[in-house]
Amino acid sequence: MYDDAGKPVHLLLTAGPLSDDTGARCLLPSLSHATHLIADRGYDAEWFITALKTQGVTPCIPPRKNRTTRLRYSKTLYKQRHTIEIMFGRITDWRRIAMRYDRCAHTFFSASCLAATVIFY
Repeated sequence: MYDDAGKPVHLLLTAGPLSDDTGARCLLPSLSHATHLIADRGYDAEWFITALKTQGVTPCIPPRKNRTTRLRYSKTLYKQRHTIEIMFGRITDWRRIAMRYDRCAHTFFSASCLAATVIFY
């Protein structure tokens, strides 16, 4: 999750084969102050969109290709998602993170947090 300036606010490391919407379940309580959520198709789950609307957050998530009921989303707002990609690109400029030198998850997450802190703050 990131703020308006493109700085990361919350970082979460999940297992590799875990789906995006399952990892989002952990970040859901921290979205209480958000007004919009811009995410990719991996977060298109009915329970997640319902939970966002319950919290008063407007989801901007394009529907998956195999979805039977198409949900509407703002394409102009979705174009701002490039700031998220830029944020991850800056973090992966650090070779240690891009190549995943750390075997332990807690060490890799610590290095990712350190990189985000140095780059954005």
